[in-house]
Amino acid sequence: MTTLTQHQTTHISDSLTTSRKSVLIVYGAFSYMIGCAGLVAVILAMAGVLPMGDFFVFTQNNLLACITNVALIGLFGLQHSIMARPFFKQAFIKVFSQASERATFVWTSGATLLLILALWQPVSGSLWQAQSLAGEITLWILFAFGWGYLFAATFAINHWDLFGLRQIWFAVNDKPYAAPEFKENWMYRFSRHPIMVGALIGMWCVPDMSATKLVMTLSLTAYIFMGLRFEENDLIREFGSQYLEYKQRVGMFFSWK
Repeated sequence: MTTLTQHQTTHISDSLTTSRKSVLIVYGAFSYMIGCAGLVAVILAMAGVLPMGDFFVFTQNNLLACITNVALIGLFGLQHSIMARPFFKQAFIKVFSQASERATFVWTSGATLLLILALWQPVSGSLWQAQSLAGEITLWILFAFGWGYLFAATFAINHWDLFGLRQIWFAVNDKPYAAPEFKENWMYRFSRHPIMVGALIGMWCVPDMSATKLVMTLSLTAYIFMGLRFEENDLIREFGSQYLEYKQRVGMFFSWK
C-alpha cells in the first residue's frame, strides 16, 4: 500500500565508497525491475495474457483453492503492510543502509506478487463474460485506463522516490536525502488514493471475469480497503494537521466538489 507514506524525513548522509555505490546502484536497478515485473505480471494475468492458476496446481477443489488463494493474498498483505510501517523501517535502517530501505520494499513486493501468481490455484466458474463487441471494447478501455491511471498517479507524487531509486541517487552522490514535499499534484487534488483507484478499476473492468480472477480481485479489493486505514494513520502521524485538513477536503477515492 503506497501513496505518500514512502516519504521519510530523516537524511541519508553517510559517505559511501565507490564499490558500495556501485553495489547500491545495481541493487536499486534490480529492485526496480523486480518490483515492476510483479505489478506488470498481475496486469497481464488479469488481461489473460499470462496464465493464472496454471503453474503449480495441487488441488481441483474450489473451496481448498479459494482458501489457498486468500492465504496467498494474506501473505502479500503481511509483507506489504509490515514493511511499510515505521517500526520496520527504523529496524531495517539500524542494520542496513537507509538508502536501500525503499528499494528492498519494492523488490520484495514484486517478488511476492510473482510468487502468488506462480502458486495461484484455479477455481472453476465465471462471474461474467462480455457478450458484445461494444461491451468488450468498453471494458478493455476501462481496464487500460485503470492501470494507466495507477502509473500516472505514481508520477504525480514522485515515481522514483516511490520505487526507491531517488533515495539511492542521493546516497551515491553523497547528498542528504530530502523527502518530496506534500503537494496536491494532478489527481491528488480530488483523490487521496488515486493509485488504489486505478488498481480497483483495472482489476474489476475485465471482459472475462473468471472465478479464478474473481478470487484475486475480491481478495485484493478487501486488502486495499483494510490497508488504507493503516496508511491513513501513518499519513496523519507524518504530516499532522496538513494531512487532516487535506482529508477533510478530498475524498478517499474521489471528490465530487
